[in-house]
Amino acid sequence: MVADNSPHLDPDAAQHGGVQSVDRAITVLEILARDGDAGVSEIAEEMGVHKSTASRLLSALDARGMVQQNSERGKYQLGFNILRLASAIPARLSVVREARADLEALVAKFAETVNLAVLRSNYAVNVDQAMGPSTLATQDWIGGLTPLHATSSGKVMLAALSVEARNRILAETGQPAFTAQTITSREDLEQQLLGIAKAGYASVYAELEPGLNAVAVPVHNHRGEVIGSVSISGPAFRFDPEQIPGLLDELKQAGQSISAKMGYTAD
Repeated sequence: MVADNSPHLDPDAAQHGGVQSVDRAITVLEILARDGDAGVSEIAEEMGVHKSTASRLLSALDARGMVQQNSERGKYQLGFNILRLASAIPARLSVVREARADLEALVAKFAETVNLAVLRSNYAVNVDQAMGPSTLATQDWIGGLTPLHATSSGKVMLAALSVEARNRILAETGQPAFTAQTITSREDLEQQLLGIAKAGYASVYAELEPGLNAVAVPVHNHRGEVIGSVSISGPAFRFDPEQIPGLLDELKQAGQSISAKMGYTAD
């Protein structure tokens, strides 16, 4: 019987090598996304690999259109196929689905009603809601059209719009008074929106309904655009968003978490 001296590949070793190559390729893409462009030597040094390894990775990514080389500087940058892949993501993302866990976490922590809203037809439309446990919890807002100028969700979205877009919307809807606290002056509203844009949240005190307070933060998409807001609301006698320890920080973190799931990066 002739001994079989032919080399045998270890399946586990081959699998590990494949995973390592994928991990390294992703690292290259992350470096280029962060820095804009980079040369073979820079990438090799940061990754702690030989230049030949970095060069092979870049060549493989270049062949698939994931990176491209700048003919003038010789450095690599992300390729157009990255944009093609990225553009397919938003169509498959549902802000309602992605936000649900964050809404429930806020309810569990603060025991008040949490809403997710989007801008539709000049109004803030609540598309999902997590109810607080109290019998005094606010009403079911899902599907309801709420005015932008008198709600925390609406003000967050108004603050993100251009002056031209705000002019158009408010010219069509006006700023009717719902309570004695509703801001009906355009000048006063504009001043408030400047503060909201700077602070990153909007609070309202009995502006839509007597005895109802609320606070909201924006939700961004992968382009950095504000596509909605997440808010917490409750009866005025127990809910003052500016006075509840940790509430604003937790709400901002929830907004950032939902935004990240929608592809947003602060950079």
